[in-house]
Amino acid sequence: MSKSRQEQGKNSPAVVAWLYGPWLDLVVGCGAWSIPLLLLSYSAVASSTRAWSVAFYALALLFNYPHYMATIYRAYHREEDFHKYRVFTVYTTGVILLTLFLSHFWLGMLPWIFTLYLTWSPWHYSGQNYGLFMMFARRAGANPGKPERRALYGAFITSYLVLFLGFHTGASSDPLFISLGIPPAVGRWGQIGLGAVFLALSAYGWLRLLRAVGWRRLLPCLTLFSSQFLWFLLPAAMALFKGMQIPQSRYSTGVLAVMHSAQYLWITSYYARREAKGVPGRSWRPAAYFAVLVAGGIALFVPGPWLASRIFHHDFTASFLIFTALVNLHHFILDGAIWKLRDGRVASLLLNSRDGMAHAASEARGRLSATRSWVSGASASARALRLSAAALLLVWGTVDQARYYLALHSESVRDLQRAVLLDSFDSPLQMRLARRELEEGHPQQAERAWRKAIQSNPADPAPQQALLRFLVEQNRFDEAYKVSDEYLSYFPKDANLWMDHGLLALRRGSSEEAIQSWNRAIAIDPSQTLAHLYLASELDHEGNAQAAARHYEVALNRIAEQPPAKRPAPEQVIAIVLRMADCQARASRTDEAVHSYELAAKLAAQTKQATLESIADVNEAAIQADAGKLDEALELYQRALQLDESVSDRTSSAEDWLAYGRFLEKSGFPVRLVYACFEKSASLQDSLPDESQRRYLTDARNQAERRLGAAAVAIRRDPTPTLHQALTLRR
Repeated sequence: MSKSRQEQGKNSPAVVAWLYGPWLDLVVGCGAWSIPLLLLSYSAVASSTRAWSVAFYALALLFNYPHYMATIYRAYHREEDFHKYRVFTVYTTGVILLTLFLSHFWLGMLPWIFTLYLTWSPWHYSGQNYGLFMMFARRAGANPGKPERRALYGAFITSYLVLFLGFHTGASSDPLFISLGIPPAVGRWGQIGLGAVFLALSAYGWLRLLRAVGWRRLLPCLTLFSSQFLWFLLPAAMALFKGMQIPQSRYSTGVLAVMHSAQYLWITSYYARREAKGVPGRSWRPAAYFAVLVAGGIALFVPGPWLASRIFHHDFTASFLIFTALVNLHHFILDGAIWKLRDGRVASLLLNSRDGMAHAASEARGRLSATRSWVSGASASARALRLSAAALLLVWGTVDQARYYLALHSESVRDLQRAVLLDSFDSPLQMRLARRELEEGHPQQAERAWRKAIQSNPADPAPQQALLRFLVEQNRFDEAYKVSDEYLSYFPKDANLWMDHGLLALRRGSSEEAIQSWNRAIAIDPSQTLAHLYLASELDHEGNAQAAARHYEVALNRIAEQPPAKRPAPEQVIAIVLRMADCQARASRTDEAVHSYELAAKLAAQTKQATLESIADVNEAAIQADAGKLDEALELYQRALQLDESVSDRTSSAEDWLAYGRFLEKSGFPVRLVYACFEKSASLQDSLPDESQRRYLTDARNQAERRLGAAAVAIRRDPTPTLHQALTLRR
């Protein structure tokens, strides 16, 4: 285009670009309200989650639900459209209904369905933004060529892919969202690369458009493009560089869904109005149109979960999520089929194409079926049916809103009980009620609520685990065992449940069953460190030190593989090493036992756990003494006693002086040193935990005193010099 033609195009009379007017079109249709609404959403939700949950649930009645009904209205209310899109209006709908039925009986489908819904939602939003972008560009007089269209479409696609990578990078924190688990490094650099591609494609496409018609006519397009950036690229950039997490469910179903729904109602209402004006004798009634959308939207979402819960006793929350996901997926598929600017009828009504208006009007005069004619007719009975159905749905929607409001009041037992009266088959609601009843001191009511939650959704492990904990805390171990045994039929691959089952079996005296349960837990989840520790403890108790040592070793290896922040406390790790060393010693794996005791002592020294270091030294000293390494044993015993003294540990001092005296006696050292050690231990014998130790100490001290004779009196009077000699003794 020459310069003179460009200037002529820019200075020519403005092409009519607005649908309803600049303010409504820019704010709602093009998303100019994105910045204030997103800021309000993030700040308000962070400060008052419950209030905004209720607000979004109420907004769904006015925006979200009607916008789904608008697609149904568009595809089904004209017989021509119904047959034209038969693949989607009949066959795809049939598949969705079949999936809806099956998913209520196989709840394992829910995370897959919900993940598809959450992942597809931003793509659907992007497609609508791009379609509106091209509509406004063409209404403004621009006729972008194939290269510009491809560049701009590519920019919309890459902005979605940036968010997609954010959703599917790393593990998911939402049990209903199945992440692809993209490695963080791949996700991070992928987002950066896609961001660069977005900028390049945007610059190319926009330069060609601006040269063609100027920026004033493209103001709606500019606003839509900035909305796309705010909806997708900005949150991803904040997550990438500021470390903010993008919650998949809240992002796809919160304020973004409200803005998208309002935008959809804005364009579909314009289309319906233009369509009505093209039919002779037909008038556009906006109030009736929106009443149909509101009532129909409620019919899509509200009755289904209520009926499934009341009649078939399915979990209300799970049923609601299934309906939400599948109605959305049906909407995405149907919407992608019926809204295309290359469709002559759509283009004629959205682009002010005069050539296509007559054809569109004639096409709108299709013959309706007899039933549809009667329902939409002016007869008194048809009118009464329509009004009754609308009134029933509005009342139903109001009750649903009230129930949701009451169910969120987790601090009020009375409100939760009122919500339960409206529908008791709601597992999350019963869980909240159980917690509050228990806090209020009503254990029987809490137990009843947990059991109702389990009945509502047997596939949810949370209420079962809560009931198990409650029964154990009530010392009702036999009941807890029966509950865990019953739930294993629902969750045969739940490693944590096998762990609990093993503990309860051991409590009932069935060691063999406990060992089998813990082995099953390990087979299901090899990372179950506690299962290895339980097995080691029980095997050690049964005298199988060799097998116990192996399980202790595996547990320690698992702990070493964990990030430092997730490892047990140092004293717990050292205690495991000590138990492993004890088992190795009893299994005659002397070298390994010595190595383990040295490791325990080293870890204890590094973490300043003097008592545990002393225990490791004394136990290693006993092994070294049995092996005839008296010098090493002497040094270890003496260091252990010094550690006991440094922390004033009377119990360890009493035990270790007794052990040291026995070692000196057995190794043939002077009896006066042996007697001094026993005398020191006797002065602390009130700290000895075991009565047998105290009896042994008394007998050993008396024998050493008889052997020592009169010299024992001097040592009793002042044992310090002799004890000092014992602590510095060398062969």
